[in-house]
Amino acid sequence: MKEFGYETLIDNIKRIISEKGMKQGVVAERAGFSQSEFSNMLNGRRKLLRAEHILPIAEALEVDVNTIYNYPPRKEGD
Repeated sequence: MKEFGYETLIDNIKRIISEKGMKQGVVAERAGFSQSEFSNMLNGRRKLLRAEHILPIAEALEVDVNTIYNYPPRKEGD
């Protein structure tokens, strides 16, 4: 089993955005971030995502906070 870490959290957020057919800019705005700030969080330029950001992101994605942490892992080959 893969260890859960910062990269997994970011990957889960990106996958939820993609699978819901949302745009990062819309999620950023709904969560209270600028588009560039949110992009920097998701693209690993720096580890900017903090615990207090998770709830507004979850609300913007219209998912429960636990969904972000427990999003189904990618299947082999995905």
